Amino acid sequence: MKMTVGIALVGCGTVGGATALLLQEQRDSIRFRTGVDLDLRYIVDKNLTYARKLGLSESILTESLEKALSDSKVSVVIELVGGTGFAKTLILQAFAAGKHVVTANKALLAYHGPELFAAAKKAEVALAFEASCGGGIPIVRAFYDGLTANTIDAVYGIVNGTCNHILSEMIQKDSTYDEALKGAQAAGFAEADPSLDVNGGDSAHKIAIMGAMAFGSPIPLDTIPVKGIANLEAEDVLFGGEMGYVVKLIASAVRGKKGVFVRVEPAFIPMDHPLAWVSGSFNAISVYGSAVGHTMYYGRGAGGTPTASAVVSDIISLGLGTYPVQFKSMDFWNPDKKPLKLQEPGDIHRRYYLKLRVLDRPGNLGRITTVLGENAISVSSILQHEIPEATDGEVLENTPPEAGVIEPTVPIVITTHRVKESQLLSAIEDIEALEDVYPGTTVLPILEEHPEFRYLNT
Repeated sequence: MKMTVGIALVGCGTVGGATALLLQEQRDSIRFRTGVDLDLRYIVDKNLTYARKLGLSESILTESLEKALSDSKVSVVIELVGGTGFAKTLILQAFAAGKHVVTANKALLAYHGPELFAAAKKAEVALAFEASCGGGIPIVRAFYDGLTANTIDAVYGIVNGTCNHILSEMIQKDSTYDEALKGAQAAGFAEADPSLDVNGGDSAHKIAIMGAMAFGSPIPLDTIPVKGIANLEAEDVLFGGEMGYVVKLIASAVRGKKGVFVRVEPAFIPMDHPLAWVSGSFNAISVYGSAVGHTMYYGRGAGGTPTASAVVSDIISLGLGTYPVQFKSMDFWNPDKKPLKLQEPGDIHRRYYLKLRVLDRPGNLGRITTVLGENAISVSSILQHEIPEATDGEVLENTPPEAGVIEPTVPIVITTHRVKESQLLSAIEDIEALEDVYPGTTVLPILEEHPEFRYLNT
């Protein structure tokens, strides 16, 4: 039996245009395979130049949102305008008109997910958002469907293609951050203003959504510590590589004994870690479940056609009637639920990479390791390169210009065994108080592969 879904698409940019083309080009194939006929009735935008450039039919182009929302044959509205202002108003208007909504807007969901869920349920419609977290990767569906038999232990994700492309260039080609960023912009992987990506904000939006789905309660965005890659030095990428690690921007949500730990940060992972080989603009998300163990979801996390793939899959699920039923049972963004208890960052026990900048004088390494020992921090490894000797009056290239000395500085790289974060930061304060140690120690976590079945019996 054929089911026809009338569609209004609002916002015809890169993703909107790709979605419109996919709906038209695959309409017959989707109808043949699923029995759902996807009828794109309106493309709504204030500027339709791009839609016309794509050759989309003039008969479905309009600047009138009211016209689309008042059409009784439209049952699904696709929100692809982005942002958290008009997009929110649009979605609430669509709910009030009795329309289901499909969105790729992770920022809007991260900030207003509980409110929008409540509004959708009150209007007895559904809000679908597969495209919000991993582009074309079906990670949202995995949480609400495929993994529902599991208590989720942890989620680790490389969820920003811009950052992963930059880091891949730094790792594979020894590029500096600035060089890699310029290359990413030239290749179309980074925006002219890349701050939302490189500062970690985009990844924070996604882990707020995935974490809420994984653990069953809202995670307020402002409770997530976020650190991006903009200050990452090529020297650290090189040193990490020598020690068997690669650096990735990791968005994580981990269940602990004292609460949930959620964070976005650049971190070193061993070269045999499942996420280590994910390169370029690809995304990958590892999910650890109580029964299934480790599952991993990999693919293109952004771009017009991959995102359009996820958008259209949501529309098909709405047409089949499966998603509205599942949406009714989704309770993780219930506004009446208390947010998850978050574990204090200082209580986290992990391994760490430290890079200290020290004057090259006898005894400094011993004094540093003594301070670490006094703070009950066990050293796993030490890396210190031999440096050239300075001639009389010469200031070597790696000597800080403000130092006013002719003695060269040397980077000392130390990796630790597992240590409480607050304990480590206290030790670094003591180390930087030493006479020959400069402030600004580089601190990066080292993430080992998460153990499977950690909370199977809890």
